[in-house]
Amino acid sequence: MPATNDAPPICDYEGSTYRTDFWEGQGREYEDAVERIALRRLMPPSGRRLLDIGAGFGRLADMYDGYDQVVLLDYSYSQLRYARERLGDDRFVYVAADIYRLPLATHAVDTTVMVRVLHHLAEVPRAFEQLARVLRPQGTLVMEHANKRHIKAILRYLARRQDWSPFTPEPYEFAELHFDFHPGWVIEQLGAYSLDVDKRLSVSLLRSQSIKRILPTARAVSIDSLLQGIMAPLTPAPSVMLRARSAVSGAPEIVDAAHLFCCPTCGHEPLERGEGGMACAGCGAVWAIREGIYLFK
Repeated sequence: MPATNDAPPICDYEGSTYRTDFWEGQGREYEDAVERIALRRLMPPSGRRLLDIGAGFGRLADMYDGYDQVVLLDYSYSQLRYARERLGDDRFVYVAADIYRLPLATHAVDTTVMVRVLHHLAEVPRAFEQLARVLRPQGTLVMEHANKRHIKAILRYLARRQDWSPFTPEPYEFAELHFDFHPGWVIEQLGAYSLDVDKRLSVSLLRSQSIKRILPTARAVSIDSLLQGIMAPLTPAPSVMLRARSAVSGAPEIVDAAHLFCCPTCGHEPLERGEGGMACAGCGAVWAIREGIYLFK
């Protein structure tokens, strides 16, 4: 999707068959399993409210049973509609919005999870600013990013089979709205918004079709699980998963469900529920609710 005004471009999965074309029945049991292992190691097991950014069709929703409320946020209305059909409304809130204009109140969430999203972001600092705003003081961000400095990229570069360096800090766009990131650069950008990384894992080290053909999935998952922490300092795998804590001081605020949202246009909070949807007293905007999904796009 092209940018409008000063809005960054958005990778839009609206109407796509991402769920069936990429995940279900596509031989990605290994990737799903190792990401879940890493998530369990990094994510607080319980809390008041969790935000899953880029939740899509709700692939990881069953990981959040320890949370009182779970906000599944994605830019794609159709992905969220499928998630709601499968998961129902018990504890789940479905929000169609973009990461650069998060429609959530300041300090609204205890934990934020963002997996397979950063590689689509053209303006990472702008996104991190929003993540920091909605996270409560001392809250937790668990995030995955595509790794620019993975072992295959290093070997290709040393063999002069690619012209870009995996060692330079800037993101590398290998396809439109598909970026690899240097792990050190990501940590630096997070720190600029008082999000301090305290743990990293190197994930999906065995992500290879040739390896999948010769190694049973369970065995590959077991090896990856063993190596995630050991190999983290070297970050040789194509994915890095990390945990960052909000360094903002002060007592966590309690944002109740009735005051969960802010206006993505003017920033006024909270919004009030009216006859037409969620109404903003600041700019007069009204954000619709359709089939149980809050629309902020």
